[in-house]
Amino acid sequence: MPDETTLYVAVPEDFDDWADTYDRSVAEYADKFPFEGYEQILDEVFRQARVAPGAAALDLGIGTGNLAARFLKAGCRVYGVDFAPKMLAAAQVKYPALRLAQADLLGDWPDVLRQSFDCQQFDAIVSAYTFHHFDLPAKVKLLARLAADFLAPGGRIAIGDVTFGSAAERDQARIRWYDLWEEEDYWIADETLSACRASGLDITFQQISGCGGVFILR
Repeated sequence: MPDETTLYVAVPEDFDDWADTYDRSVAEYADKFPFEGYEQILDEVFRQARVAPGAAALDLGIGTGNLAARFLKAGCRVYGVDFAPKMLAAAQVKYPALRLAQADLLGDWPDVLRQSFDCQQFDAIVSAYTFHHFDLPAKVKLLARLAADFLAPGGRIAIGDVTFGSAAERDQARIRWYDLWEEEDYWIADETLSACRASGLDITFQQISGCGGVFILR
């Protein structure tokens, strides 16, 4: 059994090394942890964002652009942030219309937005498979900041990620996927909903697969 006290800490180089093979990994693990339900989760993030053509969408942890592609197809202006340069380069090659900037979401990334983008408020703020690198207080703090400072009136935040309904469900999943498991700060839905609502955030959740779901903030 993996050591529950040891969490993986992401660094840009890890994701740079993964950039060339990320999309193949997603396809290979489409029915396994951690990507079970991946395409459905991205589809639901897009659906819950409720964007119209011309809307401004911000994708946090854009990776190779798989979520962003859905917004581009819908005629949105899409802005993306990631802390791995090679992930950004891969996304730019796949989707030249993307507006991209490198930043650490737990660092001074708002300043990067102001310097790099022609838009400071967004009709949709979205993310996929990124926030599980942050602990719960950091998740809540970041969501609150996004809602207060960067979400346009009437806009929505939609986050798809590795998520379990409760700590007990996470523990069961750890046993089920023993050979694939890495110990990270995966979302626990009931704890997240309680913490966000205590901070005044209007949040709901949908479980999509055995290890993934979507949070929606209005």
